[in-house]
Amino acid sequence: MQDRLLIVGKKIGMTQLFDKNSCLLPVTVILAEPCTITQIKTKEKDGYEAVQFAYQEKNHVSKSIMGHLGKAGVQDKLASFREFTTEDVGNFSLGQKLTVDLFREGQMVDVIAQSKGKGFQGVVKRYEFAGGRASHGSMSHRRGGGFGHFRRMGHITKNQKMPGHMGAVRTTVQNLVIVKTVPEKGLILVKGSIPGVKGSFVMIRQAKKA
Repeated sequence: MQDRLLIVGKKIGMTQLFDKNSCLLPVTVILAEPCTITQIKTKEKDGYEAVQFAYQEKNHVSKSIMGHLGKAGVQDKLASFREFTTEDVGNFSLGQKLTVDLFREGQMVDVIAQSKGKGFQGVVKRYEFAGGRASHGSMSHRRGGGFGHFRRMGHITKNQKMPGHMGAVRTTVQNLVIVKTVPEKGLILVKGSIPGVKGSFVMIRQAKKA
C-alpha cells in the first residue's frame, strides 16, 4: 500500500508568476482551507488503513453526521467527507487539521475535479470529428456520418461516438508541479490549468506517476 496524501480545496482562478529564470509561468490558485480528521481506519477494525477527513462547513447537517463528528471531538458542522490510504496512520490523530504544510514547492501532484458542463453537443465539438463536406448543398457539414451497422441494418454498435451530454464528469490531471505555497493564507499555486469552474471543490493528492 502506498501513501495517497489528499486534501480538498477550492479553485480560485488563474494568474501568472515569474520563476527563478525570469520565465513566465501560468498557474492556478487553489484555496486549501484546513480539513479536519474525523476517523482513522485500521486493518483490525476496517480491513485497511486510511485517514478520513471532513470539509465544507454548513449551517445545518443531519444528526447522524453530527454524531459521527462528535465521536472525533469536532464541533464544526462539516458536511463532506473524503479519505486517503496510508501506512502511517499512527502519525495522525482525531481532530487534527490537514493544511497546505503537507505539500512543498516543486512537488508533483494530481488534481481531481468535476469538469465544466457543456450541455448537449454534437460530434464535432464532443469528439472533434472533421464533419462532412462544406460545399453548397451537402447538408452534412457537422454530421457524424453513418452510425448504422452494415450487416444488421438499424443496429448501433455499443460505445459508438454520437451526439450527447458533454462535460460534468470526474476528471484527473496528473503530474502538475506546485510552483508556490502560501501557508498563512492556505494557498497552493500549481503550474497549468485544472478542471472545474471557479469556486468548485478540487482534490489535491500526491502524484501517482511522478
